[in-house]
Amino acid sequence: MTVHATARPIRPNRSVGWVPFALVALIVVPAIAGSMRLFDLAGGPQLLPANPRITASPVPVVVHIVCAVVYAILGAFQFSHGLRRRWPGWHRMAGRVLVVLGLAVAFSALWMTQFYPRQPGTGELAYVFRLGFGTGMAASIILGFNAIRRRDVARHRAWMARAYALALGAGTQVLTLGIGNAVVGTSELNTALMLGAGWGINLAVVEYVIRARTPASRRARTPASVTAT
Repeated sequence: MTVHATARPIRPNRSVGWVPFALVALIVVPAIAGSMRLFDLAGGPQLLPANPRITASPVPVVVHIVCAVVYAILGAFQFSHGLRRRWPGWHRMAGRVLVVLGLAVAFSALWMTQFYPRQPGTGELAYVFRLGFGTGMAASIILGFNAIRRRDVARHRAWMARAYALALGAGTQVLTLGIGNAVVGTSELNTALMLGAGWGINLAVVEYVIRARTPASRRARTPASVTAT
């Protein structure tokens, strides 16, 4: 005899939740610093120390700052289950915009890493980190886009979450650099390690979340049934 358990209807979650706002809060400091840099480049009063690298070639910086801020804010709300369920069309449309913005962020970062003169206080290790994590972000976006075209939602979400985690590296680096400099002082090696730690922490968190949600999603796809003989 087979008894099938009747699944109780689940009421859609219509609230945005706290996750998007926590993600936006993480990028407040970099967004303010980026806005101040844009204000300087637009001819306003100098609010940040002069940077000859940026003054000589401002376009990549402008593209990177504008796209990064919009990507971080818009992308944060892609993690809201309530918004995805209530407005799936908005989620798809925003996703297409985020693919373009995210690639612009990654490729502008790679361009600056490769062609700008090295920033004082950074060395080969910081260069390798920036090159590697920037490439990783671009690759994650492309893999996530290809996954959703194959209707592989789980892999799409995983790759897009990894890309977003790398994009938020600047927010976490505010903390890692501040703590690292306060504890062990400022040096070329410490700066590189704290930069890498910012990206590494974000990736570790998102990998934990991806793996924690995978068993639950598999159980949700399994029909609830009890078989007795």
